[in-house]
Amino acid sequence: MKSQQHKEKKMKILCLHGFRTSGSFLQKQISKWDASIFSQFDLDFPDGIFPAGGKSDIEGIFPPPYYEWFQFDNDYTEYTNLEECITYLCDYITSKGPFDGLLGFSQGATLSGLLLGYQAQGKLLKEHPPFKFFISISGAKFRDPKIRDIAYKDTIKAKSVHFIGAKDWLKLPSEDLAAEFDNPLIIRHPQGHMIPRLDEAATEQLRGWTAAIIQCNGTISDGKHELENGDANEKHGTDLIQRDNAKLDSKHELENVEAKQKHNATDLIQCDNAKLDGKHELENGEAKENFGADPVVAAMKNQSQETRTAGEIKTNEREV
Repeated sequence: MKSQQHKEKKMKILCLHGFRTSGSFLQKQISKWDASIFSQFDLDFPDGIFPAGGKSDIEGIFPPPYYEWFQFDNDYTEYTNLEECITYLCDYITSKGPFDGLLGFSQGATLSGLLLGYQAQGKLLKEHPPFKFFISISGAKFRDPKIRDIAYKDTIKAKSVHFIGAKDWLKLPSEDLAAEFDNPLIIRHPQGHMIPRLDEAATEQLRGWTAAIIQCNGTISDGKHELENGDANEKHGTDLIQRDNAKLDSKHELENVEAKQKHNATDLIQCDNAKLDGKHELENGEAKENFGADPVVAAMKNQSQETRTAGEIKTNEREV
C-alpha cells in the first residue's frame, strides 16, 4: 500500500517566471500547451513576492516578481543583488519543496541553470535532493568568471530540454546554456523571446520527454522500495536466524541438562551397585563366620585335631 501511494504521488516542478512578469502570467502561458504534457506533475508558480529592501515596480504593469530586485545587463556579466536573490530562492525551495525539477523562462531559466550548477558543485541546497530535470525557455548562462567557473565547472547531469527561438535575441546564449548539460533535448521554434506556441511535433517531443522522466522516476522509486524491502527482509532473516540460534542454544542447554541428569543417574546406579556389592561381601563374611561357629563344623574340627594328635603319639612311640 505504501509503495502504491508513493507511485501515485506526482513529481513537483518549480516554475520561475521572467523579468517584470509573474507566476500567474507564466502559468497562463504554459496552460496553452497540451494538458497531457504535465498531467502527471504538480507545477508550482510562485507569484510576485517582493522581499524587504527590493525595488518598486516602476512600470506598474505586473506585480513585482520575487526576484525583480535582481537585474543584469544583456551580456550577463554585471548584476545586482544576486546573492540576496539566490538566498530567497533557496529559502523558498527548502520551505515549499522538495522539488523534482525546475522550469524557467528568460531570467527564471537563467537562475534555474545557476541553481542546478551550484547544487551539483555543493555550493547550495545541500540538504535538498538533487534536481532531476530542467525545462529552459529562452535561458542563458552567466558570463562572469567568478560564477561561470563554479556553476558550469562540470557538465550538469540533470535531464534538460531547451526551447530556442529563431528570432529570440537570446538565441546564442540559450545554445550556450544547453551546451552545459549532458545530452540536452533542444526544441527549436520560429518565434522570438516568448513562451512559444507548440506545434504537433514539438508537443510530441516534449510529451515523450516528460513521459521518460516519469518512467525513470518510477524505476528509481521501485528500486528504492525493493532495497528497503530487501533491508527489511534481511532484518527479518536476521531475526529468524537469531531466533533459531536462540532455539538451538535452548536445545543445547536442554541436552546438557539431560546429559547431566543421565550422568547423575549413572553415578547413582554405580553407587547403588557399589553399596549392593558391599552388602553382599558383608553378608558372605557373616555367613563364613556363622559357618565357623556351627557345632557340626566344630566337631569335625575337633575330630581332625584328635586324629592329628593320635598320629603324633604313635610316631613318638616308634622313635622310642
